[in-house]
Parts: sequence; C-alpha cells; structure tokens
Amino acid sequence: MKAAILTLFLIFMIASPCLCNDLGKVFNVISYGAVGNGKTDDTQAFAKAWEAVCNANGITSLIIPKGKIFLLNPVQFKGPCKATKVLVQVGGTIVASTNLKTWTDNEKWIHFETVDGLVIKGGGQIDGQGSVWWNACSDEALHFHNCNGLQLSNLRHLNSQRNHISISGCKGVKINNLRISAPEDSPNTDGIDISTSSNIEVLNTVMETGDDCIAINGGSSYINISGVACGPGHGISIGSLGKNGAFDTVEEVHVCNCTFKGTQNAARIKTWQSAVKISDVKFINVNGTSVDEIAIDLVCSDHIGCTNIVLNDINIKSAIPGKQTISRCNNAHGSTLSPCTPIVPCLSH
Repeated sequence: MKAAILTLFLIFMIASPCLCNDLGKVFNVISYGAVGNGKTDDTQAFAKAWEAVCNANGITSLIIPKGKIFLLNPVQFKGPCKATKVLVQVGGTIVASTNLKTWTDNEKWIHFETVDGLVIKGGGQIDGQGSVWWNACSDEALHFHNCNGLQLSNLRHLNSQRNHISISGCKGVKINNLRISAPEDSPNTDGIDISTSSNIEVLNTVMETGDDCIAINGGSSYINISGVACGPGHGISIGSLGKNGAFDTVEEVHVCNCTFKGTQNAARIKTWQSAVKISDVKFINVNGTSVDEIAIDLVCSDHIGCTNIVLNDINIKSAIPGKQTISRCNNAHGSTLSPCTPIVPCLSH
C-alpha cells in the first residue's frame, strides 16, 4: 500500500410537548417515546418527533439528549418543513441495528431530504456498527439530498455501513469539526461523498477510513476543503468520472492546508479511459514522503490528454532510506513553475 505524509495546498400539526427558548420550539425525542437504552427500537419515536418539529412554525429544535443510546433502523426525515429553521441537537449516541432483516437492499440508514436551513450539531456520536454490514448489501449511513444551507458540525461518526456522509443535490453546505473513523480495511467506508452539489465547505475535520476520505463526484462545483487530516484511507479524490461514457463535470475544487498520513494517495483525479477531459489543474506547495517509488502519477487518457497541468513547489521524497521517488506520465501536458522532486520530464519548465 502506498503511504504518504503530505501537507497539501491546492488551488425536525400535532399537539406537542415543547419548550421554548433561544432554540425556538424544542422537541425532545424522549417525549415521543424514545427509550435510549441502546436495545429498544427508537425509530418510530424519532419519526413522530420529526413530524412535530417539521410542522411547527418558526425556529424548531429536535433534541437527542446526552447520556442515552438510541437504536435506529432506517429512517427518513423529509421536508419541506413549515419551520423556518430546523436544528438537530445530537447530544447522545445514535446506533444502527445489527439485524440484517430490518434493512432492505440498498437502503439508506438516516436520510434527510428537502430540508433547507438544517443544522445538525451537538457533540454526540453516530455509530453505524458497520462491521456486520461490510459483507452485506447496504448503502450510505447519513444521507442528505436537496438540503440547501445545511450545516453539520461537532459530531463523531464511526463505522459506517458504507459511506459515512453523502451529500447530493445540495447547495451552500458547511461541514466543520467532525471526526470520522472506520478501520483501514473496512470496504467502501468513504468519509464524505459529494455529488451534484455546489458551494460546499469541508473544514477542520479528521478522517480515518477504509476508502476515500472525501470523494467528489460528477455535477459538483465550488468545493472548498481546508484543514482536513486524512489517514488512513485513499486520500481526497475527484471521481471516478465518465463511467460507461457518461457526461460528467467537476470544477472549481480547492484543497488546501490538508495533511495525509498513511494513505494510499494524497489528492487524485480518477476518470474512465477516453471519457473525460482534464484541464486546468494546479498542485502547489506539496511536501512530504512516500513509500511508493512513483510519487507523481500523471497517467491520462490515451485519446484525450490532460492539459494545463501546473506543478509548483513540489517536494516528495522517498520514506525509504537510500531510495528516490520518480514520476510517471502519459499524455499529460502543462508546466512546472519551479524545480520539483521528483522531476516531471513530461511537463515544460
């Protein structure tokens, strides 16, 4: 396995028991029948509480209290809501059922859809208990679809069934101060998957996964990633793009002030052969070590090359004493603006 230590700089109407305070109308899942002992199925209690939260006017808050463990089977929290803003305060721990019979194929565990202005935070934990699922057919753990203005912060998410967090069809999302973890050998446990979304920020987050720390898929643009510590995992990836010749676009992705430790890759772009044209990519101020001899790998399509690839201030040395790193190129075109280690002969100087 490649290992890299890098610092990267790249360009919730029914009558409801509620309390009112600065959080607006407050709805506690315990008031709707949740037990929180980690054994009783609390799914319906959460669904009832969500119905109350979503159908109340003004600012509303769903409280998942600290000191409790809530067992949930697959559940959907759908809008649009009457509430002008919905806050989900996760203080306790949410755990997934390990009973395979409670899930259908390809079912998402916790799914939010069409809830604008959703804020989820609170210092709690979401545990997918993924080890029982990794050899079964399962889908994303925490999924957001068409949730514009989403804010997600101050949570720990571990052992997802598959992707830990998936963002699709969303605009204006801010993710900050998360810790995402799964064993290095857990399959398909991406940290954050982004697709058909724009204006997404991922900040100050630690990710230890068995797959990509962040994967950016087709139809995504204006993605800003900063202060992410990735590893183990497969790094931060764009793609794969262009499967079966599909039309895909990704643009304006900026990754900066990130570190990669014990990862198979650092930052990479993955496409299917001859399907996608790659251009205007800059790698600036990349420093670190690699156990793999090939530290820079610019292998582009045989028929559609990569153009305007710019490298500046790149210094990646071998982690093995006495060894040197090398670069590899195929149909890659661009320039190096300063001397690079390893040297990249296919780019002009």
